[in-house]
Amino acid sequence: MTTQQTARAGQPETRGIDLVTDQERSGRPRQLFAVWAAPNVSYLSFAIGASLILTGLSLAQAIGVILTGNLLWIRTGILAASGPAAGTSGSVISRAFYGVLGNKCVLVVTGWLIASAYLALNWSAASVAGIGLARQWGLPDSSPLDALVICLIAAVTLLVAIYGHATIVRLYAALSILLTAVFVVVTGYVLASADWTHTPAAPLHGTSLVAALSGGFTLIGSTALSYNNSPDLARYLPRGSSVAAVAGWTAFGAYLPGVVFTSVGALAATGLDMSDPQAALESVLPAWFVPFFVLAVVFNAVANNGMTAYSAGLSIQSVGVKLARIPAVLVIGALGTAMTLYAILVFDFLTSVNTMLQLVVVITGPAMAVAVTDLALRRNRYHGEQLLQQQRGGPFWYRGGVHWPGILALVTGGLASLMWASTTFWTGPAATAAAGTDLAIPAGMGVAALVYWGLARILRTVGSTDHDPEGRTPCTPISS
Repeated sequence: MTTQQTARAGQPETRGIDLVTDQERSGRPRQLFAVWAAPNVSYLSFAIGASLILTGLSLAQAIGVILTGNLLWIRTGILAASGPAAGTSGSVISRAFYGVLGNKCVLVVTGWLIASAYLALNWSAASVAGIGLARQWGLPDSSPLDALVICLIAAVTLLVAIYGHATIVRLYAALSILLTAVFVVVTGYVLASADWTHTPAAPLHGTSLVAALSGGFTLIGSTALSYNNSPDLARYLPRGSSVAAVAGWTAFGAYLPGVVFTSVGALAATGLDMSDPQAALESVLPAWFVPFFVLAVVFNAVANNGMTAYSAGLSIQSVGVKLARIPAVLVIGALGTAMTLYAILVFDFLTSVNTMLQLVVVITGPAMAVAVTDLALRRNRYHGEQLLQQQRGGPFWYRGGVHWPGILALVTGGLASLMWASTTFWTGPAATAAAGTDLAIPAGMGVAALVYWGLARILRTVGSTDHDPEGRTPCTPISS
């Protein structure tokens, strides 16, 4: 491995999933605060917070849901700690959970399809804002122009992903300050029009209230659970970095802006018609400031999708596609762009956001639970050199290339989550029996964690002295 692979800020990063050696590592965990703050100083936070009020929750109830749902960022932070331990990407570390071949199947869903869907979600938010500004400037209302706006935003985002880790760390530090400044100004105008004594026209009670609270929790928590890629942004830190510091700065960097600006969105809905978030927010802003607001929305989408595309490109490599990291980024970007064009030109934006966020937890929740449970069982002792071995009989080959505790945990957790999901698109039988109560997150994560822990112990596939019947030691990566 040559040090030339580790690009500096402003240079394209050529390193893919290969190991980051100790000599190439630098930085401190506190740098992760800005890396995670920039994507979460978000226009989508306004929209999601407003949707809680639109479902009939009171202001106090909505803020309570926001505070508790965002606590799931702690799990994202814990997972990030595996990055410095292994020195490789999260899509390689997950070979420990699912096996070399099992991991490839999982990544097609979590690393490709869901990543592409999140690219489309954030690009849609930015495109809606950019298209609206184009209309205000007198440009024609046409599908080709809308498509051009979407493609330009996607191109800038993919450029960030191509330049990679060092550029992301440096750029996001500046973006977090810039975006916070703009959104604080927006917050000031929102607070001036907010109704602090707001009560719903028809207050919810009983099962209706429980259903709204549980659905809101799923909506808020879905964002944190989508970031199974958190090790990717921490893998360049020194191997001996404090686990608590890596987890804490990651979680706090996302939690703080997530809570603040989602709460502002809820406040906005008490005094504005947030069924069209962009129009509502622009109605209280001075005309001269609107372009700055729109640019902030676009920059936030670039920040959010920059890290998503970066990790998705690594996932493509982990599956075994013979592409360098940069072409892999372009492939996933093309898929996300196509989905964005379809979403913007065919579907209603706010409905698409809510439905997607409530449904993806069926996969992302159990996947996060499996990852964190494995980290706890191994006490975060991952060896990147062994994780990168893919040959038959290697340390993470398990049986036939599949680690069945991980696969079964993911499937059973997903089924449990699906049974408890309650959206406009799908309501599971368990949720229906409970009058629409959405327990998709606790059900899916709880079942996945218990199944993984139980089967890994019973089959003795995770443990420093455990051996499989063929005499291999699939858990040797946990030894120091």
